[in-house]
Amino acid sequence: MTAIESFLAMLAAERGAAANTLAAYRRDLEGAEEAIGDLVSADRDAFASLGGAWAALAPASLARKCSALRQFCGFMVDEGWRGDDPSPALPRPRSRRPLPRLLSHAEVKALFVRAEEEAAGERREAVRLLTLLELLYGSGLRATELVSLPLSAVPRDAPLLTVTGKGGQQRMVPVSGAALAALSRWTALRGDGGKLLFPSTGKSGHLTRIRLFQLLRALAARAGIDAEKVSPHVLRHAFATHLLEGGADLRVLQTLLGHADIATTQIYTHVDAARLVALVNARHPLATREPLPSAAHEASAEP
Repeated sequence: MTAIESFLAMLAAERGAAANTLAAYRRDLEGAEEAIGDLVSADRDAFASLGGAWAALAPASLARKCSALRQFCGFMVDEGWRGDDPSPALPRPRSRRPLPRLLSHAEVKALFVRAEEEAAGERREAVRLLTLLELLYGSGLRATELVSLPLSAVPRDAPLLTVTGKGGQQRMVPVSGAALAALSRWTALRGDGGKLLFPSTGKSGHLTRIRLFQLLRALAARAGIDAEKVSPHVLRHAFATHLLEGGADLRVLQTLLGHADIATTQIYTHVDAARLVALVNARHPLATREPLPSAAHEASAEP
């Protein structure tokens, strides 16, 4: 078994990587090997030369390839195949993948206030929209994951939703008390819609992503928010950003979002730098340590 095959086997066994993820890693690693030769024996300069070989790539593509190689380099060191880690020589992307427009806490609250007001009369469409909103922002689901949820995914004994994400990978995501209440109201109103949580008469059998997008934008307009700022994906980003702002761990966030690679999750580290500095100053064990006096201060203090 080659080094790349061993690495892919580890990803499948230990991390449960999906077939599409494994295929992407294979392409990136084999492409690097074509450019610089055997990755186990290639020196640091060879890894650095990939910057020229990949110069024409978009920043997002370059970041993905470098992430695959960094993980592979760590694997080689862990396996004892190399005594050094050449990954610091890899090129750095010029910029991170741009984030969509972000919603503030106040804007999210305005969306919920409007949705809750409209759902107060137990009108079927209004309760459905409130439930969709609760799951998008409260659990960070992708639009496709949300609209295609089977009825069996609704939690019974534990407040966890079973979600099938990209590559057919399943994960468990928490469901808030408010979302559980909305789900309960919706399941009582949905009627005999078969096995899908959000049934529709269309070809797919469930509410479409386009219709979800339209419903959210219309709600934003009624809530007095710029409709151009709101989409299912923006609400997923708001979920992640606001969790990170609240102190969530990046690895936990990776699991909740269903990201195969933590490099994808790291785009959320755009949160306010001042808040991060304040967090370090408040929580670091050495934050309260008195600074040692400088030599000049000691000299001036002598009698």
